[in-house]
Amino acid sequence: MVNIKWEELGFDYMKTPFRYISHWKNGQWDEGVLTEDNTITINEGSTCLHYGQECFEGLKAYRRKDGKINLFRPDENSKRLNKSAERLQMPAIPEDKFIDAVKQVVQANEEYVPPYGTGATLYLRPYLIGVGPNIGIIPAPEYLFGVFCMPVGPYFKGGLTPSNFIVSEYDRAAPFGTGAAKVGGNYAASLLPGQIAHDRNFSDCIYLDPATHTKIEEVGSANFFGITHDNQFITPKSPSILPSITKYSLLYLAKERFGMEAVEGDVRLDELDKFAEAGACGTAAIIAPIAGIQNNDDFHVFYSETETGPMTKKLYEELVGIQIGDVEAPEGWIFEV
Repeated sequence: MVNIKWEELGFDYMKTPFRYISHWKNGQWDEGVLTEDNTITINEGSTCLHYGQECFEGLKAYRRKDGKINLFRPDENSKRLNKSAERLQMPAIPEDKFIDAVKQVVQANEEYVPPYGTGATLYLRPYLIGVGPNIGIIPAPEYLFGVFCMPVGPYFKGGLTPSNFIVSEYDRAAPFGTGAAKVGGNYAASLLPGQIAHDRNFSDCIYLDPATHTKIEEVGSANFFGITHDNQFITPKSPSILPSITKYSLLYLAKERFGMEAVEGDVRLDELDKFAEAGACGTAAIIAPIAGIQNNDDFHVFYSETETGPMTKKLYEELVGIQIGDVEAPEGWIFEV
């Protein structure tokens, strides 16, 4: 049995015993294998290094009270990875191959799936990169698909504790660019504005729509949601936003479990008063309540700077309950390992 203080885990890399690797060559994927080697060797001309031809995913495995292990909507991660791959001219990974790879990695590293009740989970990182000898700006001649994992704690320290964010002058993505694809370039571009936010003691930055800078699009590497005074659950709608599986799960739960009006639409920066609560959501963060948003000299507080809003808390408990098997899941959401 591994000796890990589960409750003290952060969101950090840890080498676990096994990972999965599969190669695409001559127009087809090989069967893929589990390996103990956590390094990969690629040609110096690989397109992932020079032209950013790479994409990735993030999902988690959850230990249930009965000791069994759940995966939360891995089929949706498969679909999103293939949409990212299509945008970057990379080969699709069959859904059954993707899910099988994820299950193999979880099973091979089962002792690293944190115990039920610790608040920790097993984070899985599937990735797809262009490799092989190349120097022209063309799709790679070969590709590598991998999945590795590690146990993690909460992405934002303090768990379900409200924190403050600041509106960034930088754009996360361009109109009609790669904002809706989960590609590394989007995240590399966020490092500088994120550091500026941290230097000013904010959790992260708020990105506005790149065309007009009047509407909220994303919160750091997570999606935004707001809960209005008249019981609407609203998240931004834009072709530049990464389609968060957590966000769409919350939209469904808000409507079907709590009778709220679930809306994808504009979230204007000058209309924040209509929201009683706000938060950021994503696989890593699950839900991070937003206490307030700094926009130039204006600081807008939502529910509270110290307490999580009641509806945000209910949605969080419902979603986490589904993921760990304590709450009945909508059909097709849970895959047992």
